Amino acid sequence: MVLDLRPPAGDHFSDLRPMVAKLLVYVLSFAMLAIYWNNHHHLMQAVERIDGRVLWANMGLLFCLSLTPVATSWLGPNWRASGPVLAYGLVLLASAIAYTILTIQLLRIHAPDSSLAVALGQDWKGRLSMVAYIVAVLAALVVPVVSIAIYVGVAVVWLVPDRRIERVTFDRSTPLD
Repeated sequence: MVLDLRPPAGDHFSDLRPMVAKLLVYVLSFAMLAIYWNNHHHLMQAVERIDGRVLWANMGLLFCLSLTPVATSWLGPNWRASGPVLAYGLVLLASAIAYTILTIQLLRIHAPDSSLAVALGQDWKGRLSMVAYIVAVLAALVVPVVSIAIYVGVAVVWLVPDRRIERVTFDRSTPLD
């Protein structure tokens, strides 16, 4: 994504002003990708096995995340317009759905009492995030700035590291005294 950022034409800090929206959208997108990266890493720490469905679900997630740069590029200078805000939200929603599909495929091949199943639980945070994205996508048609606020809100909620998997894998790997 960084290749899409271009330096300002001038040599003063005031020359950055026209880029502020684009920079903020870039920061949001980077945060989203970092959140997926970290959660994916934690998820894979609890995985005991994978199969072909898991591999394809993982590729689905990678594909959805790979759409982030183009959505970011379009949204940056057009953050007040319904189309780019809607498209950005659809990429976020697709990524959330793909991550959910990945977890479902992993849970399918793990025992109900596995570290993975115990850690994921009902995944209310993930489900509420998808609902928020759906609301944001619909809001983009009417009030795009509300959608952006929802996207930021979901990111803020996820910036606090999800320690469910960490707790379960740490608790089960630590010998009891």
